[in-house]
Amino acid sequence: MSSAFDNIFSGLSEGSVVPYLGAGALNGVVNPTTGKSIPADSESLILAMNNGQPMAPKLMYEFPRAAMNVELKRGRSTLNKFLDATYRDTVWSQSALHGWLAEQKLPYVIDANRDTQLQLSYATTPHTLIVGVARISGKEFRFRLFHYDGAVYTPIEQEAVDTQLPILFKPLGTPLPESNYIASDADFVDYITELMGGFAIPSFVKRLRQGKRYLLLGQRLNRDTDRMVFSDIIFGSNQPAGWALIPHPTDKEKRYTERLGIEIVNADVTDFLTAAQAWQGSLATA
Repeated sequence: MSSAFDNIFSGLSEGSVVPYLGAGALNGVVNPTTGKSIPADSESLILAMNNGQPMAPKLMYEFPRAAMNVELKRGRSTLNKFLDATYRDTVWSQSALHGWLAEQKLPYVIDANRDTQLQLSYATTPHTLIVGVARISGKEFRFRLFHYDGAVYTPIEQEAVDTQLPILFKPLGTPLPESNYIASDADFVDYITELMGGFAIPSFVKRLRQGKRYLLLGQRLNRDTDRMVFSDIIFGSNQPAGWALIPHPTDKEKRYTERLGIEIVNADVTDFLTAAQAWQGSLATA
């Protein structure tokens, strides 16, 4: 096991390293009935939204751009119905990564996907859920908070949050306990603006995140949208700021991570789980 993985697993066990999950965290998750993979990355989401057919090249560039096109032409409800059908109404196999993370009883996990795998993995564990929202008039903040008591979610205000409970942060939304999504270009413009202004992060998370390091799992950093969300969410991180598991990183990814103090590990989620088994095995025999 590499020294990077040694430091990663030590930090995870101490709570000083926070996982940040991207689309690759859902690799291997399928519909048990059809065998189809869950749409998670930008291209697979666009194809699923358009009945398996590619859209115009300029729309295929990024899911938020394609989602904006659908919203303008067919209404926001069409976009929400697609995401609900995909992530709320379809049964998916369990992700090995999410199961492992839940077993570790980590205090804080950030999930930049819109599915429910992380929440289902914590279904027996009371926790606080933070859900990103956008374009909500009359609201000061761009998040909603829910307390999960081990059975049901209940809306909660910041002042009432039990900070001893694990925190699951879903910045781009989730269908549970209610449908809220950051999906289209207009959503991201509003959400990122409020992230930069400090209105999309609860105050208890602003305190918690000081000095943390981060572990990107399944998150590529080729798109400006993904980079802006990530860099604002980890504001106040320690230096070096953590690690990104990116197989065959591009020059653009290398430059970006170097600027943030993120070390790239040329590995993927499968490599991480293999290393995790070895790490746990070494602890058992120590």
